[in-house]
Amino acid sequence: MRDSIGILCLVATGALLAAAAGFATPADAAQDPGVRGGTIVVGTAIDGLSSNEQAFFDTGRDDFLEVDDLAKGLGPRFNLDNCAGCHSQPAIGGSAPPANPQAIIATAFGALNVVPPFISQNGPVREVRFKFKANGSRDGGVHALFVISGRVDSGGVATACQLLQDDFAAQMARNNVSLRIPTPLFGAGLIEQIADRDIVANLRTYPLPKLLLGISGRPNRSGNDGTITRFGWKAQNKSLLLFAGEAYNVEMGITNELFQTEREEASLCQGALIPNTVTDTNAASGAEAISDIEKFAFFMRFLAPPVPSLSSPGGAVSLASGRNDFAQIGCGLCHTPSLRTGEATVTALRGRSAELFSDLVLHRMGPGLADDIVQGVAAGDEFRTAPLWGLGQRVFFLHDGRTMDLVEAIHAHRSSSSVQFGPSEANRVIDLYDALSEVAKQDLLNFLRSL
Repeated sequence: MRDSIGILCLVATGALLAAAAGFATPADAAQDPGVRGGTIVVGTAIDGLSSNEQAFFDTGRDDFLEVDDLAKGLGPRFNLDNCAGCHSQPAIGGSAPPANPQAIIATAFGALNVVPPFISQNGPVREVRFKFKANGSRDGGVHALFVISGRVDSGGVATACQLLQDDFAAQMARNNVSLRIPTPLFGAGLIEQIADRDIVANLRTYPLPKLLLGISGRPNRSGNDGTITRFGWKAQNKSLLLFAGEAYNVEMGITNELFQTEREEASLCQGALIPNTVTDTNAASGAEAISDIEKFAFFMRFLAPPVPSLSSPGGAVSLASGRNDFAQIGCGLCHTPSLRTGEATVTALRGRSAELFSDLVLHRMGPGLADDIVQGVAAGDEFRTAPLWGLGQRVFFLHDGRTMDLVEAIHAHRSSSSVQFGPSEANRVIDLYDALSEVAKQDLLNFLRSL
């Protein structure tokens, strides 16, 4: 990374260069190369697992792919009926696919749902949170899109449930809706094993460049033990097991050993009166005995990290130049290229470099990206730095999936202050991006799509 003097020079000359770059013709303008093609090298287990650990990964993957129905505890309220439907781009464990299965599941098996206005066949998988309750107090929780009312599953299992969907159109009219898309899971086990002290130490690096560019940041932390939480758009979850238990509960409505009671307890809407997935103490093997959320957690924990391309798009020279520009303009001050895992019970996760391009802490992103949802210490305009590994094969960007264009996603990081929220910490970095020549911008975009 260029030293602080170099960044000072860039800041001082940024406005002049931006004005010069503004004369580029549309034909010359840098463009998002689009979803990177070629071989898909994600979705498999991380190297170095023992045979027993591989068995846990395989069992977890099977569970991740399983479609849940009424007999298995789906609902009463849910967003989708399986994990893989949300995490399938470009392979199982990824992010939202280009074709949204939520548009189909809404009325599958006779269910009496209306597809909400923010869900479309060609849009991202989404969950919705409401900012405030009807009485004006904070909400922030997930409000499932669909109900099981009217369903008669293929096995003949029917429901007498008569729940109604939330009125999402009315909530949108009140500006009370916050949307989120699934986060990719590749390499999640490495993220889980990065020590808190290393996250804090990294946050303290390059103090002068960060000061000059207006970058600060802070970890989100558990309200119980004070340790750093790191999963989810606001880094609200501490561990993959907690992440799994919440997903089963809020995305599919399936109770489990972490969340043993239904979110909706209407008597006619209960497919089972006991938690839907628990440890099977009579199973033949350990991998079969553990509950579904533990299987889900092991699958995520053992997923290999994404493998970047060395030459696509644009060629090796372009990618090297783009990576250099990424560092020079300050992107890497938040999107830290690499952090190292600490001690771990699993040898394959111990002492490894995680090329995640994230500092795993919260940054204020201004009113343009603010969702006004508070989670842990994360305020309504704070988000975890999204890891960029695997970005080359993602379709949708930003927490709500508002764009498929990487250039638009970059510019969305710029946001002036409002009455409610201060300016984005990324403003000056985006100014420096705009000050690059169109060739340099294209190299940077190519680099990002190589990840």
